[in-house]
Amino acid sequence: MLTLTRKIGESIRIGDNVVIVVKKIGRNHVQIGIEAPRDIKILREELFQSILANAEEGEIDGE
Repeated sequence: MLTLTRKIGESIRIGDNVVIVVKKIGRNHVQIGIEAPRDIKILREELFQSILANAEEGEIDGE
């Protein structure tokens, strides 16, 4: 895992099309903005895990 330190307003570029910008730093959280093409799906990790769990559950129920 790559770990970077950024300040408010600074950004990180991933490839040619994705930019992550630090918007706000709070006591227990960081607010980020993500600029990416519409065809790139962006999900919070907990939502992604929920989708995976539901898909696996559907496969089991479908047997």
